[in-house]
Amino acid sequence: MKFSLVSLLAYGLSVEAHSIFQRVSVNGQDQGLLTGLRAPSNNNPVQDVNSQNMICGQSGSKSQTVINVKAGDRIGSLWQHVIGGAQFSGDPDNPIAHSHKGPVMAYLAKVDNAASASQTGLKWFKIWQDGFDTSSKTWGVDNLIKNNGWVYFHLPQCLAPGQYLLRVEVLALHSAYQQGQAQFYQSCAQINVSGSGSFSPSQTVSIPGVYSATDPSILINIYGSTGQPDNGGKAYNPPGPAPISC
Repeated sequence: MKFSLVSLLAYGLSVEAHSIFQRVSVNGQDQGLLTGLRAPSNNNPVQDVNSQNMICGQSGSKSQTVINVKAGDRIGSLWQHVIGGAQFSGDPDNPIAHSHKGPVMAYLAKVDNAASASQTGLKWFKIWQDGFDTSSKTWGVDNLIKNNGWVYFHLPQCLAPGQYLLRVEVLALHSAYQQGQAQFYQSCAQINVSGSGSFSPSQTVSIPGVYSATDPSILINIYGSTGQPDNGGKAYNPPGPAPISC
């Protein structure tokens, strides 16, 4: 059987069950496609934990908008298979393939100007994570899929006002039983936080640097004795620091 170049390319795209963070909502108000985001131009994962692409993803679009938020606001992060939504009508891998089990996490880094600040050399702290519920056998990615690609969390009420990069990350662990095969998806939103909080983290992490390829939360076989991605019923701690508490 002969295949055209077009059909081969289409097939190659169809087997990629990847995802990309492409919209922010604030208290339910969608800010628009790629608005306020530093986002990759494709949905490919980062698999080298020491790559600079671990910060905000591979090179792509960079908005000049800084999104105004308040400490305590409910933030939404929308993930879809390709930029704009589904790759095709009935796309079974939109917002992400069901096989891509793993946690979802959110980090912040304080900057002087979120629209222009370099993303390298920043000091990050985690504000939220959705890992694995041992009772329901539900992963953070399962909740993302249940919400049609939206991930929701609140900015800490104690957060000091100022400008930040907000990094939201999905870690897919379906092939993580082999070193270097965990898949990281991330983008950064540019936000300006108002409020009366005064929190300043006493401990921060560097990205890259916060993760190791052999971290037991990254190099892991999530499949139990029955072959299901239930982590064998064991608890799972997402990689990186614990989220801050106010």
